[in-house]
Amino acid sequence: MLERAGIVDCSSDCVHLFLCTSCRVSLSKPDKVPRFALANNLYRGQLPLHLQDISWVEEKVCAIYCVTAHVTRLFQSSDPAQPKLFHGNTCAHDMNVVSTASVLPRTPSDVNGLLSIVFIGPGKFDAKQLGTVFRVRKHKIWSFLLWLKHHNRLYAAIPLDSAIISMYPDDDILPGLSDRVIEDHDLDASTVFEQETAGFDAHPAPSPKVQKPDAT
Repeated sequence: MLERAGIVDCSSDCVHLFLCTSCRVSLSKPDKVPRFALANNLYRGQLPLHLQDISWVEEKVCAIYCVTAHVTRLFQSSDPAQPKLFHGNTCAHDMNVVSTASVLPRTPSDVNGLLSIVFIGPGKFDAKQLGTVFRVRKHKIWSFLLWLKHHNRLYAAIPLDSAIISMYPDDDILPGLSDRVIEDHDLDASTVFEQETAGFDAHPAPSPKVQKPDAT
Protein backbone atom coordinates (compact mmCIF):
# COMPACT_ATOMS: atom_id res chain seq x y z
CA MET A 1 0.00 0.00 0.00
CA LEU A 2 1.58 3.26 -1.14
CA GLU A 3 0.80 6.73 0.10
CA ARG A 4 -0.49 8.78 -2.83
CA ALA A 5 1.58 11.79 -1.82
CA GLY A 6 4.73 9.69 -2.25
CA ILE A 7 4.01 8.82 -5.89
CA VAL A 8 5.73 11.45 -8.04
CA ASP A 9 5.13 10.00 -11.49
CA CYS A 10 3.36 6.91 -12.73
CA SER A 11 3.45 5.80 -16.34
CA SER A 12 3.38 2.55 -18.27
CA ASP A 13 7.18 2.40 -18.28
CA CYS A 14 8.17 3.33 -14.74
CA VAL A 15 7.07 4.70 -11.41
CA HIS A 16 8.90 7.36 -9.39
CA LEU A 17 8.42 7.23 -5.63
CA PHE A 18 9.52 9.00 -2.49
CA LEU A 19 10.62 6.45 0.13
CA CYS A 20 11.79 6.92 3.69
CA THR A 21 15.06 5.26 4.70
CA SER A 22 13.46 2.42 6.69
CA CYS A 23 11.07 1.50 3.85
CA ARG A 24 13.85 1.58 1.29
CA VAL A 25 16.00 -0.72 3.44
CA SER A 26 13.09 -3.14 3.92
CA LEU A 27 12.34 -3.27 0.19
CA SER A 28 15.98 -3.78 -0.76
CA LYS A 29 16.35 -7.05 1.19
CA PRO A 30 16.08 -10.00 -1.22
CA ASP A 31 13.69 -12.88 -0.52
CA LYS A 32 12.27 -11.23 2.59
CA VAL A 33 8.82 -9.73 2.99
CA PRO A 34 8.94 -6.29 4.65
CA ARG A 35 7.55 -6.32 8.18
CA PHE A 36 4.75 -3.86 7.45
CA ALA A 37 3.83 -5.15 4.00
CA LEU A 38 0.23 -5.91 3.03
CA ALA A 39 1.25 -9.56 2.77
CA ASN A 40 1.75 -9.58 6.56
CA ASN A 41 -1.81 -8.29 7.13
CA LEU A 42 -0.53 -5.38 9.21
CA TYR A 43 -2.20 -2.57 7.25
CA ARG A 44 -5.13 -1.30 9.31
CA GLY A 45 -6.49 1.08 6.72
CA GLN A 46 -7.91 4.51 7.52
CA LEU A 47 -10.81 5.55 9.69
CA PRO A 48 -13.76 7.30 8.04
CA LEU A 49 -13.64 11.06 8.14
CA HIS A 50 -16.12 11.46 11.00
CA LEU A 51 -13.94 9.26 13.27
CA GLN A 52 -10.51 10.66 12.46
CA ASP A 53 -10.64 13.12 15.38
CA ILE A 54 -11.17 10.40 17.98
CA SER A 55 -9.02 10.93 21.08
CA TRP A 56 -6.58 8.41 22.51
CA VAL A 57 -8.74 8.06 25.64
CA GLU A 58 -11.80 7.33 23.50
CA GLU A 59 -9.82 4.63 21.71
CA LYS A 60 -8.93 3.12 25.08
CA VAL A 61 -12.60 3.10 26.05
CA CYS A 62 -13.32 1.00 22.93
CA ALA A 63 -10.33 -1.35 23.19
CA ILE A 64 -10.93 -5.06 23.71
CA TYR A 65 -7.38 -5.58 24.94
CA CYS A 66 -5.38 -3.11 27.06
CA VAL A 67 -1.72 -3.91 27.65
CA THR A 68 -0.36 -0.55 28.79
CA ALA A 69 -0.85 1.81 31.74
CA HIS A 70 -0.39 5.53 31.12
CA VAL A 71 1.28 7.94 33.53
CA THR A 72 1.00 11.66 32.78
CA ARG A 73 3.33 14.15 34.46
CA LEU A 74 2.07 17.72 34.43
CA PHE A 75 4.16 20.71 35.46
CA GLN A 76 2.40 23.96 36.24
CA SER A 77 4.01 27.25 35.35
CA SER A 78 5.64 28.98 38.35
CA ASP A 79 4.74 32.34 36.81
CA PRO A 80 1.82 33.77 38.83
CA ALA A 81 0.64 35.54 35.67
CA GLN A 82 0.24 32.20 33.84
CA PRO A 83 -1.38 29.79 36.32
CA LYS A 84 -3.12 27.82 33.56
CA LEU A 85 0.04 27.09 31.57
CA PHE A 86 1.06 23.42 31.77
CA HIS A 87 3.72 21.29 30.12
CA GLY A 88 4.62 17.65 30.53
CA ASN A 89 4.33 14.25 28.91
CA THR A 90 2.54 10.93 29.01
CA CYS A 91 4.44 7.64 29.15
CA ALA A 92 2.95 4.24 28.35
CA HIS A 93 4.17 1.35 30.49
CA ASP A 94 3.70 -2.32 29.63
CA MET A 95 1.62 -4.26 32.15
CA ASN A 96 2.33 -7.84 33.17
CA VAL A 97 -1.34 -8.69 32.59
CA VAL A 98 -3.71 -8.09 29.68
CA SER A 99 -7.00 -6.42 30.50
CA THR A 100 -9.60 -8.09 28.27
CA ALA A 101 -13.10 -6.67 27.93
CA SER A 102 -16.09 -8.96 27.49
CA VAL A 103 -18.52 -6.04 27.07
CA LEU A 104 -17.92 -2.65 25.48
CA PRO A 105 -17.54 0.21 25.99
CA ARG A 106 -15.31 -0.03 29.04
CA THR A 107 -16.65 1.73 32.11
CA PRO A 108 -15.01 4.99 33.22
CA SER A 109 -13.64 3.26 36.35
CA ASP A 110 -12.09 0.55 34.17
CA VAL A 111 -10.30 3.12 32.02
CA ASN A 112 -9.26 5.21 35.02
CA GLY A 113 -7.60 2.13 36.48
CA LEU A 114 -5.10 2.35 33.61
CA LEU A 115 -4.35 6.07 34.04
CA SER A 116 -2.43 8.17 36.56
CA ILE A 117 -1.61 11.87 36.66
CA VAL A 118 1.28 13.34 38.66
CA PHE A 119 0.74 17.08 39.08
CA ILE A 120 3.64 19.27 40.21
CA GLY A 121 3.03 22.95 40.82
CA PRO A 122 2.08 25.59 43.36
CA GLY A 123 -1.62 25.71 42.46
CA LYS A 124 -4.54 23.39 42.97
CA PHE A 125 -5.09 20.86 40.21
CA ASP A 126 -8.18 21.57 38.12
CA ALA A 127 -9.09 18.87 35.61
CA LYS A 128 -11.13 21.40 33.61
CA GLN A 129 -7.85 23.08 32.59
CA LEU A 130 -6.60 19.98 30.74
CA GLY A 131 -8.41 20.95 27.55
CA THR A 132 -8.84 18.02 25.17
CA VAL A 133 -6.02 15.79 26.50
CA PHE A 134 -8.47 13.45 28.28
CA ARG A 135 -11.51 14.30 26.21
CA VAL A 136 -14.36 11.82 25.83
CA ARG A 137 -17.59 12.16 23.82
CA LYS A 138 -20.20 9.46 24.19
CA HIS A 139 -21.58 9.90 20.68
CA LYS A 140 -18.07 9.50 19.24
CA ILE A 141 -17.41 6.38 21.35
CA TRP A 142 -20.69 4.76 20.29
CA SER A 143 -20.14 5.61 16.61
CA PHE A 144 -16.65 4.13 16.76
CA LEU A 145 -17.91 0.91 18.36
CA LEU A 146 -20.66 0.50 15.76
CA TRP A 147 -18.13 1.04 12.98
CA LEU A 148 -15.72 -1.49 14.53
CA LYS A 149 -18.51 -4.05 14.91
CA HIS A 150 -19.18 -3.91 11.17
CA HIS A 151 -15.57 -3.62 9.97
CA ASN A 152 -13.44 -5.57 12.46
CA ARG A 153 -14.05 -9.29 12.95
CA LEU A 154 -12.68 -9.13 16.52
CA TYR A 155 -15.61 -6.91 17.50
CA ALA A 156 -18.34 -8.86 15.71
CA ALA A 157 -19.35 -10.95 18.75
CA ILE A 158 -18.63 -8.33 21.45
CA PRO A 159 -21.91 -7.12 23.06
CA LEU A 160 -22.40 -3.34 23.29
CA ASP A 161 -24.03 -1.99 26.44
CA SER A 162 -25.97 1.27 26.05
CA ALA A 163 -26.20 1.58 29.85
CA ILE A 164 -22.43 1.98 30.04
CA ILE A 165 -22.29 4.62 27.34
CA SER A 166 -24.68 6.72 29.43
CA MET A 167 -21.92 6.99 32.05
CA TYR A 168 -19.93 9.22 29.69
CA PRO A 169 -20.51 12.94 29.08
CA ASP A 170 -21.56 14.51 25.81
CA ASP A 171 -18.21 16.31 25.59
CA ASP A 172 -15.98 16.60 28.66
CA ILE A 173 -13.02 15.02 30.44
CA LEU A 174 -13.09 11.36 31.48
CA PRO A 175 -15.39 10.97 34.53
CA GLY A 176 -13.50 10.15 37.72
CA LEU A 177 -10.16 11.34 36.36
CA SER A 178 -9.61 13.70 39.30
CA ASP A 179 -9.39 10.68 41.61
CA ARG A 180 -6.34 9.46 39.68
CA VAL A 181 -4.27 12.59 40.42
CA ILE A 182 -1.26 12.75 42.75
CA GLU A 183 -0.45 16.35 43.66
CA ASP A 184 2.92 17.70 44.81
CA HIS A 185 2.92 21.38 45.78
CA ASP A 186 6.33 21.38 47.49
CA LEU A 187 8.60 20.70 44.50
CA ASP A 188 9.49 23.54 42.16
CA ALA A 189 7.93 22.63 38.81
CA SER A 190 10.48 24.51 36.69
CA THR A 191 13.47 22.93 38.45
CA VAL A 192 12.08 19.39 38.26
CA PHE A 193 11.17 19.83 34.58
CA GLU A 194 14.65 21.07 33.71
CA GLN A 195 16.29 18.16 35.56
CA GLU A 196 14.12 15.48 33.98
CA THR A 197 14.43 16.84 30.44
CA ALA A 198 18.14 17.67 30.56
CA GLY A 199 20.06 16.51 27.48
CA PHE A 200 22.20 17.59 24.57
CA ASP A 201 19.25 19.12 22.71
CA ALA A 202 16.58 21.50 23.94
CA HIS A 203 13.34 19.84 24.99
CA PRO A 204 10.48 20.45 22.51
CA ALA A 205 8.32 21.78 25.36
CA PRO A 206 10.73 24.01 27.30
CA SER A 207 9.83 25.42 30.66
CA PRO A 208 8.62 29.03 30.35
CA LYS A 209 11.12 31.60 31.52
CA VAL A 210 10.05 33.77 34.40
CA GLN A 211 11.55 37.25 34.46
CA LYS A 212 12.68 38.32 37.91
CA PRO A 213 12.14 41.95 38.89
CA ASP A 214 15.23 44.14 38.94
CA ALA A 215 16.68 44.76 42.35
CA THR A 216 16.37 48.38 43.40
